[in-house]
Amino acid sequence: MAVYRHIHIDYWQDGFILDLTPEEKYFYIYLMTNSKTSQSGIYELPKRIIETETGYNRETVEKLINRFEDYKKIVYCNETKEIFIKNWMKHNKANSPKVKKCIEKELANIKSDLLKELFLNECNKYGYSIDSIDKPISEVDCNLNNHYGEKEKEKEKQKEKYKEKYKNKNKNKNNRLNSSSQKDAFNNKVCNNESCNNGVGNGYLCNKYIDDVCNEHESDLKKFKTLYEENVGLINPIVGEWLIEVCERVDYELFKRAIEIATDKGKCNKGYINGILKQWNDNNIRCISDLKSYELSFKNRGDNYGRYKNEHTKLKYANVFENEDEELYRKPTDEEIRKFNRELEGFKE
Repeated sequence: MAVYRHIHIDYWQDGFILDLTPEEKYFYIYLMTNSKTSQSGIYELPKRIIETETGYNRETVEKLINRFEDYKKIVYCNETKEIFIKNWMKHNKANSPKVKKCIEKELANIKSDLLKELFLNECNKYGYSIDSIDKPISEVDCNLNNHYGEKEKEKEKQKEKYKEKYKNKNKNKNNRLNSSSQKDAFNNKVCNNESCNNGVGNGYLCNKYIDDVCNEHESDLKKFKTLYEENVGLINPIVGEWLIEVCERVDYELFKRAIEIATDKGKCNKGYINGILKQWNDNNIRCISDLKSYELSFKNRGDNYGRYKNEHTKLKYANVFENEDEELYRKPTDEEIRKFNRELEGFKE
């Protein structure tokens, strides 16, 4: 295990990286720099460790792993909890005899035969000779196809599950969706097999639905979605439904203001943002102009002496400290120190 890993400055300008979301960029850097990384690019990385070190929950971790497998950037073996970064050998040379020896030692501890085969395939691709039992390239490709085939089957099951889930939830959607055009769009996107077949996991399916509805009916919803992804995080089905409801209740600028407040407080998450919006909703605040009017009326809500009407709710100690003389805490001057010392000497005599 290395003490540090090099990240090339061109990383941020790479064509693939430019198309990633902030969460995906962060996750990809994590995969290349976490404490489990190895010289070969194959290492054991349990999902529990990823949760602990990144702060993501299990659902988000699995979603990100699935996405990068779909991007053909990694291969994750659930049986052995090992991961292989496919482009590792492209950017980490193995010409040194010491490096080769280190890689051979690491390969001996790799449990997944599939990942070993993929690694040796990459070495052959870039002209590195690693002492190990090589398998024919055709056999490696066959095993890799089987791996992705199993992944596709899992995704198909997921899609069917979420398609059924959306069908059941559709019965209760009519009360929340105001325009008939949105209702039709929702029904079509849930029941349309082509849309479901193009999805990748629950997060991607929800994102695709939101994108399609935005393009056809509500451009504002796409702005809400983009703002949330850039500042808060990935959108799963629950967040997707919540964004639709929020879009119907408040305007974009008010939603943006709620995210700004949550960010300033260091609590930029869905729960905190929803709490802010709920508090505004209880005060009939629906747009940014309503909020400005409310703030202005709150500032003017005082007595003839310019004090707030709710000032009595403050703790008595808070009022005492507010009125306290700040001169008590300033540093004494040299003259004051000398005067104090003279008085102290007088007491001693």
